[in-house]
Parts: sequence; C-alpha cells; structure tokens
Amino acid sequence: MKKLLLSLALATAATLQAAAPLVLNVWPGPPPGETKTLPPEADQTKDSDKLIAGRRIIKLGNVSTPQLAVYRPAKEKDTGAAVLICPGGGFNILAYDLEGTEVAAWLNSIGVTGIVLKYRVPFRDPQQRWLAPVQDAQRAMGLVRAHAAAWQIDPQRIGILGFSAGGATAAYAALLGEERKYPAVDRSDEQRCRPDFALLIYSAGFVQRAETEFKSPVPLTKDVPPMFMVHAFDDGVPVQNTLLLAAAVKKLGGSAEVHVYDTGGHGYGLRPVPELPVTTWPARAAEWLARRGLLAKP
Repeated sequence: MKKLLLSLALATAATLQAAAPLVLNVWPGPPPGETKTLPPEADQTKDSDKLIAGRRIIKLGNVSTPQLAVYRPAKEKDTGAAVLICPGGGFNILAYDLEGTEVAAWLNSIGVTGIVLKYRVPFRDPQQRWLAPVQDAQRAMGLVRAHAAAWQIDPQRIGILGFSAGGATAAYAALLGEERKYPAVDRSDEQRCRPDFALLIYSAGFVQRAETEFKSPVPLTKDVPPMFMVHAFDDGVPVQNTLLLAAAVKKLGGSAEVHVYDTGGHGYGLRPVPELPVTTWPARAAEWLARRGLLAKP
C-alpha cells in the first residue's frame, strides 16, 4: 500500500507542475441574487490551523466572482472526459488546493480534464446555504459543454466531483437534472446542466449531525446519473449521508458504488496517509471510471 500511495503522491506533484490553467468567469455579469459587497477574496488559513497529511491547505474565503480553472491532461493521455470539481468548506470557505487543484492534478494523471469550480462563499441564504453554489455549478456545466469542442471534451462525458459541502453541491446538481435554479442568461444556458456522472466524497447535505433521518432539499428525479461515493464510518459528517443517498438512488432505479471505511474522519482530500486506507479512494474511483468507459480514448 505504501508503494501505491507514494506513486499517487509523485504523480500528483508532477502534474501540479504542468501548464497554468485556463481561467474564466462563470457569469458574464453579477451572479443571480447578489446584493452585498464582500471584503476582498483571500486565503483565510491561520498558522494554528490543522495540517492535512503534514501540510497546510488553502482556505479561500469571500468569493464573489465564481470562476472555472481548467486543467488539461497531457495530449497523449487525454481521454476526452472532464470533471467539474467542487471543493468543500462548509459553505463558508473553499479548501481550494486540498479538494480542488490537487484533484485536478490527479484527474489529469488518468487522462481527464479537471475543472475546479470556485463557487460563491460564504453562503448567501441561511435557509438555503447550497443555492448559490448550485447555481454556480449548473451554470458551469453549461459553460463547459458550450466550450466542449474548443477544449476537445466529449459533451456526453462530463461529470461532477465534490467534497463535503462541495459534495452536497455536486449531489444536488446531479439530482436536479435539468431543473435550473436560475433564469437563463445566454446561449451557454441552452446546454444541459445535468452532469453525466457524479463522485461524492464524504458528502454532506442529506443528514444533519447527530441525526439519522434522510432529508433532501431538492427533489429526487429518476433521471439520476451514476454515482461513486466514499465515506469514513467515524466521519463527523454522518456516514448516513452516503448510505441513505445510495439507498435513495437505488430506489429511483439509478446506480451507485459505495465505499465506506472504518476510519479516516473528514477532510483528507486525496493526500495519501499510509495508515488510512480511505485515502486510497482515488484508485477505486479510477477503476469505477474505467469500468464505465470514461477513461477510454475517443
């Protein structure tokens, strides 16, 4: 296992040294519902914050201008598949490297375009903390499909991946199908906003802490894409978020692959830790993607 983890770490580090990403704004003007001016966007990490796998993380806060950062794989590896990445952070900040750029690097290593979504935080609506992020994610899916030809991406193989609150964002975007949560802005919004598949890593959004009841703030439709899910049993974000969502997907006639590990806690991203098998989840995810034909070159 140690050899596998070392290989993953080296591959990720090498890919992070690749060319700078293409960056573009998600909205042509102010995002829907924006009425307040926030302080400047900034990394809010403190020296006293917990390290992840011995390293600091970027806690990006005060995001008012949602953006996409498009990381392309090496041409000889490119499969034509793409994944929109939604970092977590409790809808307060974005763990931008741990659950964003490092994930794009891993996706690039298996031939997939990684697109990091910098969605709006902190939350705008206390009653619907997820709404602005989901609007940004739906708009981003349309943008990616609108640019698919120019970016050499297969518009039928564009998925979404999210962690924690970003997992809730990804899950809601997948479950909503084509029910767009904002008025159309331009021709990009004529594209499909439903992802073709979803990967949910220690996702929140369906079961509150210290509770076991499944509640979805968005309707569950039968047009649910295939899902891959990972959770640790000792996660403070209840493992029932994953288990009960998988059961709901099953009831809808959909497909889900679920990996639950006995230990690992929360917020490990894909930084390998030898004593935590949960951090080998990227290998399982790559196998799932391959079995679904998503890593085959066009």
